[in-house]
Amino acid sequence: MKKIYIILIAIALPFLFSAVQDTQYIILGWNDLGMHCANKDFSKIAILPPYNNLKTQVILKGDASSFPQVVTSGLSVTYEVPGNTYSVGKTNFWSYSNALFGVTLAPNIGLTGAALSGNMAATGNVFEVFGVPLTPHPDTDLINQHPYQLALMKVFDQNNNLLASTQNVIPVSNEISCVSSGCHSSEQDILDSHETVSGFNINGPNLCASCHADNALGTTGTPGTPNLSYAIHRRHQSMTNNCYKCHPGVNTNCFRDTMFAAGMTCQSCHGSVQNVASTIAAGRQPWLQEPTCGAVNCHGSNYAEEPNLLFRQSKGHGGLFCSACHGSPHAIVPTVQPNDNLQNLTLQGYTGQLNKCVVCHGVNPSSPGPHGAFPTDIEQLTDDYNGLSDLKQNYPNPASEMTVIPFTIGNRGKYRIEAFDSNGKRIALMVSRDFQKGSYQTTFNTSFLANGVYILSLSSDNFHDYKRMLISR
Repeated sequence: MKKIYIILIAIALPFLFSAVQDTQYIILGWNDLGMHCANKDFSKIAILPPYNNLKTQVILKGDASSFPQVVTSGLSVTYEVPGNTYSVGKTNFWSYSNALFGVTLAPNIGLTGAALSGNMAATGNVFEVFGVPLTPHPDTDLINQHPYQLALMKVFDQNNNLLASTQNVIPVSNEISCVSSGCHSSEQDILDSHETVSGFNINGPNLCASCHADNALGTTGTPGTPNLSYAIHRRHQSMTNNCYKCHPGVNTNCFRDTMFAAGMTCQSCHGSVQNVASTIAAGRQPWLQEPTCGAVNCHGSNYAEEPNLLFRQSKGHGGLFCSACHGSPHAIVPTVQPNDNLQNLTLQGYTGQLNKCVVCHGVNPSSPGPHGAFPTDIEQLTDDYNGLSDLKQNYPNPASEMTVIPFTIGNRGKYRIEAFDSNGKRIALMVSRDFQKGSYQTTFNTSFLANGVYILSLSSDNFHDYKRMLISR
């Protein structure tokens, strides 16, 4: 009988081991904003408290016979910020939390009860934590700000086995200050300007949002008092159009993403300080109604958010949040901050949005993915190229089921490879990512195309090259 058990175990072990080895999880993490801001000194004025949010989605990787799945059941996710283990003493928030928010908090515990490390809660198909009381000062540097620290998230099964981990930026700045911006001589000067307001604490501390409604903090304010965003933008509209006077400061420079690299500014989407004030006066709800990717004068309907939701709230392909693949608002990857790009670089081997299908699917799907992108693999042939960018002729040409598209990149940057029909309509987006200088090739599945003449395009913002592709069966 004992021999039979041994034989059964010997037979079963390879299958059990194979099942464990073949089960792969991927964790995608992000912060809901490009920057969370907080005061450093709360003794006089408080605009924003220490309060940072993290979100993650866990994906059970697919294969040739199954699609990937976003999962939460049977899993737990932890978060931490390595090297930043305490906040008390880095800011005096805990000394004034009761006066400002009516709560006495334990050291290093935020307004929601969150600590600097702990477990994330599963809500729907996402794990999240709100109100992490992080400061921009790691334990080893209490003088200089570090706005782009890395959070570490880990996913475990029910037996506490580590399944996957990831790192992504948990951005925070306490540069926000009406004094450091050069506008006011002191915070007391601001308090003194409110001396005619009945019941106002002229000596502080004062939470601005207690009187001026603030959708970001969820406060309703005092009836008849303008909301905080309108009051500030209206007051300063004739003084400056420099958003970094407040958001959050000239040193942090939180707008750092691919749109920034393309030459856009805060005003490109939000308009001037005066426009921000006038649109609120016209009925726009700040924080709840902001510029959208799907606007006609922006990316259009193919990149639109979910109805009545902002980018940071929207889901798309396979139930993933838009931010899971693209990054956070104001930090759409690739950004000029290396830490923002770390997660996708680790997963797919290059920066930019997560668009390598095999990362989640295990194999390249046979149909287009989100935004009409076609699943393709890029093979780098050489990295010592010193010539011009060039789209080579695909082969075979005419093609039937598959064709190889060689190309060279002479200047690093973001490039697209697309296919258009004879009427100029785009029928496939094969590649859209950042490239280093070098020679490359990609394989394009042409089985869905009818016989005829098509145009292949390699392009960037200042470069275009074209080749004719024939399909014949």
